[in-house]
Amino acid sequence: MQNKFNIIFFSYSLILSLASLGQEIPASQGYIYTKEKGVVYFEGRPELEIASKYTLSQFSSVPSAIENGLKFDFNSPNFNGFLMYGFIPYGDGKHPLPVYFKRKNEIKNGITEIDILALSGKYDMVNWEKSGGGTLGYRIENHEGLLIYDGTVRFGYNDGKFQVRPTLVEGPFVNPLTSESVVISFISNLDVDSKVIVNEKTYSSAKKGKRFEFSIDGLNAESTYAYSVIVNDDTQSYHFTTPAKGPSSTGFTFAYASDSRNGQGGGERNMYGVNFYIMKKIMALAKQQKAAFFQFTGDLIDGYLTHVDETNLQYANWKRAIEPFWHYMPIYAGMGNHEALMRVFKNEEGKKFGVDRFPYETESAETVFAMNFWNFRNGPTSEVLEQSKKSKKGDFQVWSFPSYLENVYSYQHENVAMIVLNSNYWYAPSLEKFPKSNGNLHGYIMDVQLNWLKTTVQQFENNSLIDHVFVTVHTPFFPNGGHVQDDMWYNGNNTPRPHINGKPVKKGIIERRDELLDILVNQSCKVVALLTGDEHNYARTEIGAKTPIYPENWSLPKIELKRSIIQINNGAAGAPYYAQEITPWSTFCQGFTTQNALVLIDIKGKSIKARVINPDTLEEFDSFVVRE
Repeated sequence: MQNKFNIIFFSYSLILSLASLGQEIPASQGYIYTKEKGVVYFEGRPELEIASKYTLSQFSSVPSAIENGLKFDFNSPNFNGFLMYGFIPYGDGKHPLPVYFKRKNEIKNGITEIDILALSGKYDMVNWEKSGGGTLGYRIENHEGLLIYDGTVRFGYNDGKFQVRPTLVEGPFVNPLTSESVVISFISNLDVDSKVIVNEKTYSSAKKGKRFEFSIDGLNAESTYAYSVIVNDDTQSYHFTTPAKGPSSTGFTFAYASDSRNGQGGGERNMYGVNFYIMKKIMALAKQQKAAFFQFTGDLIDGYLTHVDETNLQYANWKRAIEPFWHYMPIYAGMGNHEALMRVFKNEEGKKFGVDRFPYETESAETVFAMNFWNFRNGPTSEVLEQSKKSKKGDFQVWSFPSYLENVYSYQHENVAMIVLNSNYWYAPSLEKFPKSNGNLHGYIMDVQLNWLKTTVQQFENNSLIDHVFVTVHTPFFPNGGHVQDDMWYNGNNTPRPHINGKPVKKGIIERRDELLDILVNQSCKVVALLTGDEHNYARTEIGAKTPIYPENWSLPKIELKRSIIQINNGAAGAPYYAQEITPWSTFCQGFTTQNALVLIDIKGKSIKARVINPDTLEEFDSFVVRE
């Protein structure tokens, strides 16, 4: 587990070496093929080449030292904008953030400089002149006022000369965390050796690199551990707390939200794909409320992109918004529809459509998500894994479907289990209107994931240490405002469903919803709530025997629910709002609001209470009992 990226990048290099020889097409796609020079076609029409607007490698490039400070070259001669900067005063607080200087520098033709000498004397808030170095946070803005990237760089100053030092540009992050173990992950801007010290034991990297994962085992439950990350001459120290095995005497609180893609209003509400402003406020509130962990399920970014490195930039912005709090507590992420990473074509009518980007092993939305986050790896493998495929150029492993690695998983915290599903796996955004595109439907849980869910629920039912099970999925089972036309309802239309290699699957979206309900409600006593998003609002909906859940003309068998659970929808983490719509279950929906929201779940033994707070105003606008 030391460094999962080595395997991924080796596979990526292999793909690239084969690209000039022609691209392998996943067996699950029925109308896509290659012709000359590896060009990918859909029914005679070549794949559309869509240029990326900005990329992570473009703006995270390492600066160089100059006589009076640092020079940034973003290798973008057509880019003009501004660079804001300021010191990060490590040790002056638990959550290090930059304090920006009063001036900003203009970026001309992709180049700008920071005069660090001008930050001396009364502006030397980090004592860099005496200590011989410091850390600068910087922020890039284009001429239209769009914030693009938040970066960090360390510098040294010896004998009157500046140097660029290895810098932690992401992390350290605490993920995943159990009662006995933790993974500490981080990324450096330069190839370095690194160390992690936990409980006075030192763990050293096997070789130099930029991306690191350290698995720490043998920990005690209900214990707080100080840890230090050492990269070159930089040491950062934080702490984490392991949960109890089963219920504790004190209980705990966890936080939930989704949908933080960029909003309106200017400034940090759009840090290229992310509502940076609201996410910072949400995380500060979660920390202030002593949340033990944070579950965030889908639409982290604006997404719907065609380039891996542009997607990485938006993910980097999301991580940077909450990084100061992630040093201390785990943050688990799930996928939504805006995490889509696509290949784009035109159909015979000239309309654009997208499919999950392949090769799946290196460029699918699922793989790129896994490269950017650190979740538990205990979910299913994929829908179908084709062991090998014979090609004219030799044997090559081909996945007919993307991986479920780290986008479908489960975890435990004290007496609570969380099951994370992916209702946008192998997502084809235009599938409902153009079935030939092949792929999965927005809101649909496919067969392998469904069977894994059933098995996992039963495992928790049989686990005496688990009292409560939460299931989180991006799309609501019962939408109330903004996605009534899709999610798991499609205005009461059961026809929409995935298409595999040109053929529709057997079960429609509402039939599949009912199968999910049967597992979670009728086959379980411990599942208490669904945590959903997608709709940019907050609402709670009772799901039970009295809840009307079918359209008037429904002729297929109906499920009889034996008990009630609650759907808690919180897609109010900064994305543009949706108002409430009329549905068959509207009278069972309570607390609907378009305020930004953080849901806090308080666990105390067998009881569960929920509170909902606006992170912008700190107003608590809903509270209720989930389980007595």
